[in-house]
Amino acid sequence: MLIRGQRVNAGLVVDRRLGEGAFAEVYRVRHHILGWQALKLFKHVASLEATSRMLDEARILSTLGHPNIIRVFDAGTVQTSEGMRGYITMEYVAGGSLERLVASHSGMVPVGEVTAVLRQAAEGLAVAHERQHPIVHRDLSLANLLITYDESGLRVKVSDFGLAKETDPGTMAASAQGTVAYMPPEVLRRGKGYSCAGDVWALGTIAYFLLTNHFPYNGGDPVQSFSLERFNRPLLPPSAFNDDVGPELDRQVTDMLRIDPDDRPATAREVAERAAALRPSTGVSRPRHGPPVVEGSVEGLIQAAIALSRVPGRLADAANQLEEAISRHPRIRERHMARLMTWRRGVVM
Repeated sequence: MLIRGQRVNAGLVVDRRLGEGAFAEVYRVRHHILGWQALKLFKHVASLEATSRMLDEARILSTLGHPNIIRVFDAGTVQTSEGMRGYITMEYVAGGSLERLVASHSGMVPVGEVTAVLRQAAEGLAVAHERQHPIVHRDLSLANLLITYDESGLRVKVSDFGLAKETDPGTMAASAQGTVAYMPPEVLRRGKGYSCAGDVWALGTIAYFLLTNHFPYNGGDPVQSFSLERFNRPLLPPSAFNDDVGPELDRQVTDMLRIDPDDRPATAREVAERAAALRPSTGVSRPRHGPPVVEGSVEGLIQAAIALSRVPGRLADAANQLEEAISRHPRIRERHMARLMTWRRGVVM
């Protein structure tokens, strides 16, 4: 709905489209002072009232300042090829989503990275869960957990609170929303509202998928993969698919996926504390096969990023370009991570 070079307002110009979902398109835009940002453009907004409702995401996120929650900068409306539409702008994350991380590893993600994702995502969610009237996300998935790399290493950003809302102080639950693959059984089967325990379930589903390349309670039958019948089967622990998963991580993920929400960790804070206490896995690592050398096209991206880093004022852009290459091709991570972290500190090497 937007084109390259289109001016959104006095400070923002569209660069390129990053992707889209059912409710919105996402673009990379450049702010004349703040640099790259991501713009989320809502697809189906036909009135000012509807725009206001869609922009509730910006209002919620602006109250949840935390390193593991995506920052929102602005909200408004813009003229598009389909008419006036609402948008929000937020920080641009060059590393992309967990979907890209899974694709870059061709399946199971290394246990150390999964543990970091679990802990940091839980720390971001805990800020929302610990409000006087808890805010539940209701739509956690691989697509809306973003990853970036800063001077400390891997950084997870919880994004897309578009379905989040403050829970009713009487029922402490919110109406059922979200993506079926990540929705807890009490919402799908029992018709209950979504609670903090539902977010814990969704985060457990994400961790399980990263470790196994399977969704939990999935017996392999495509017809019944997301049916309610699957909850009648026992849950195979992640270690049944992945020898690298140790017993403590096994227990944590399976506890997050208990059918009864009262048996799960009550909030994301407990999840974060348990993840932080995890010891390194004692499992036997399986060899990862693949080409040992970096493809020429990737090497070209790296060299272009290095050249860009030497241009005055373009170090942040160079870091974003290098980060995108690393996120798509994990085999170059060890070789170039020190360079990226140095660039994030504002130092050229």
